[in-house]
Amino acid sequence: MKIWLNDGLQDLDAARVSVFDHGLTVGDGIFETVKAVEGRPFALTRHLDRLARSARGLGLPEPDADAVRRACAAVLEANPMPLGRLRITYTGGLSPLGSDRGDEGTTLVVALGAAARRPDTTAAITVPWTRNERGALAGLKTTSYAENVVALARATQQGASEALFANTVGKLCEGTGTNVFVVVDGDVHTPPLASGCLGGITRELVVEWTGARETELPLDVLNRADEVFLTSTLRDVQAVHRIDGRQLPGAPGPVTAKAMRVFAERAAADIDP
Repeated sequence: MKIWLNDGLQDLDAARVSVFDHGLTVGDGIFETVKAVEGRPFALTRHLDRLARSARGLGLPEPDADAVRRACAAVLEANPMPLGRLRITYTGGLSPLGSDRGDEGTTLVVALGAAARRPDTTAAITVPWTRNERGALAGLKTTSYAENVVALARATQQGASEALFANTVGKLCEGTGTNVFVVVDGDVHTPPLASGCLGGITRELVVEWTGARETELPLDVLNRADEVFLTSTLRDVQAVHRIDGRQLPGAPGPVTAKAMRVFAERAAADIDP
């Protein structure tokens, strides 16, 4: 297995990042997860655009998109596999202990791991913790993921694969690594970016390809929605058959099934939409 570290490919066992890297010590970093199918990254241009937005939002120097693209190509070529999780991580680099950044430059890591196709349906739970839609990191894909780790652990304990958050004013926001859509009276809705959710790449494509509406939604919409589905890079479109104690029989329902079909067809037709 080979990864890309800063300026070139390295064997995984030999690659080293300083224990004083700001991404490790204080979570000062951003990342992207890209689906790779037979060595081809899906929607890479959109992912690189979001990487740049996250860097600007965090105050990091904007990464060189062409250099990151070359790094991705090199890693994919060095590690052939049918379905992969391509992870781009970009941090504040070697820094003093504490919140101040150093002046040694940033760290770039590109790595690839094997992935498996997700099942068509899954279970989710809601959690009592909130997303801060007014926080400094709202809408940024940063490496500060400890809240997600805690929430996802609770979901796993309850036989679910995802945990869903409200924001500070009780509106439906997002999952630990997904965006959430609901079907009410045949219409598809998803929380707006103003809710504090991440602007997911799959979310963006589903909105464009299905005409889903961005709607401010109370958390309890999950108790009455006809259908619920999740989107993410590796889930694509995935129906929810249980939320907390509520069963959604027949999942995926007809609207979700159509969204799944449309996404699969459009994604297959264009690797970089």
